Amino acid sequence: MPNFIEKLFKPERRETSDEDFVEIETYEYKEVSEEKPATMYVKVAELVSLNDINEVKKHVYEGNIVIVNIGPMGTDRLVRERVIKELKKVVDDIEGDIVGLGETQLILTPSGVKVDRNKITSVRT
Repeated sequence: MPNFIEKLFKPERRETSDEDFVEIETYEYKEVSEEKPATMYVKVAELVSLNDINEVKKHVYEGNIVIVNIGPMGTDRLVRERVIKELKKVVDDIEGDIVGLGETQLILTPSGVKVDRNKITSVRT
């Protein structure tokens, strides 16, 4: 049974939904024109089964940054290790980067993009 300190600092697990994303009303979204397409996109993926890995791989190979939620895969440690091993192979293949963000989120980047492991914090004196 976790003690008080563990409960206090351990992040609460919960499922994400479309309601978890906040639309920024002051920002006016502009469609990417075919004349001036984006060179890279930030994609958000949710892995529900091992079959979903190929879609994530495709987007990383296309040069996009992919934020992956592996939470829906469940808590089976062996399945999670297999998923992470597969995704590590992809970023190794393209000389990209992979980093865990909490227990259920991964960020995968293509070649030329690295994830800084240092948090941005305010300087306190």
